[in-house]
Amino acid sequence: MIINTGGRTDTVQYYTEWLLRRFNEGYVLVRNPLFPSKVMRYELAPDKVDCVVFCSKNYRPILSRLHEITERFNTYFHYTITGYGKDTEPGVPSIEESIDTLAELSEKVGRGRVAWRYDPVLLTKKYTLGYHLETFSRMASALSPYIDRCIFSFVEMYRKLEFNMPELIPFTERDMEIIAEGFGWTAEKNGLWLQICGSSGDWSRYGIHRSGCITLDILGRANGVVFRNIKHKGMRNGCGCIESRDIGAYDTCLNGCRYCYANKYPKIARGNYKLHDPYSPLLLGHLEEGDTVMQGRQVSFMEDCQCPDLL
Repeated sequence: MIINTGGRTDTVQYYTEWLLRRFNEGYVLVRNPLFPSKVMRYELAPDKVDCVVFCSKNYRPILSRLHEITERFNTYFHYTITGYGKDTEPGVPSIEESIDTLAELSEKVGRGRVAWRYDPVLLTKKYTLGYHLETFSRMASALSPYIDRCIFSFVEMYRKLEFNMPELIPFTERDMEIIAEGFGWTAEKNGLWLQICGSSGDWSRYGIHRSGCITLDILGRANGVVFRNIKHKGMRNGCGCIESRDIGAYDTCLNGCRYCYANKYPKIARGNYKLHDPYSPLLLGHLEEGDTVMQGRQVSFMEDCQCPDLL
């Protein structure tokens, strides 16, 4: 199975001690977002976890101890650096700080295990097409020696964005064409593999690949292992990723990104953070009366695993 540490919250940045302790103790408990009294248990052991996929906007807090995980598990790292300011990403470090941290991460784990995410691309009167083209070009030049690929996406207009970011300007087909052409040209210039996430559009004429962000091919090549040839069902509509299990919780990220789908409002996340106990097997709080703990199904995707049929 694949463990995901950053889809629901920036676990690396805000819950570092908890994350490291869970891997050291060898298991984690995760509440079902729809049915909170149902709790899944996953064993965090090398023979139970094929790969640990990280996603964060700041790896600085975990860098000095990351070896505690990388020395035992196959790993892959998504690093999101977009270039928005504090008006949009209040808790995210500056571009310069982020680039420095990514370079250090790459030196520790290897270029082939790090992907740069420039997503989501969104439009406002401040963050224009020209802004994105210039910022992406500058960052691509600085980051290309340290990354395996770059992934970008166009913002999805979730209903709550009407309230969280009313200044958003919807993309036209022409807008997306300009971004795709500019990003594609920059990627080619810097020798970057560029792919788009969660889009049904075909931008291959600009050298942009359509692929899942987390595929067994990507994870296998990064770690020198071979996975089975399994159909990637995706985590949502239009997604080409392999199925994974996220050990985080919604409404817990303190980055405060105004476009975020995983937080309803920053105030809720700040309140939930007070419930965090780094010694608990749950990200938030503890087991309560009435909770039902079930062992999660953990089937290996490895080619040489003597496992029952995955389908």
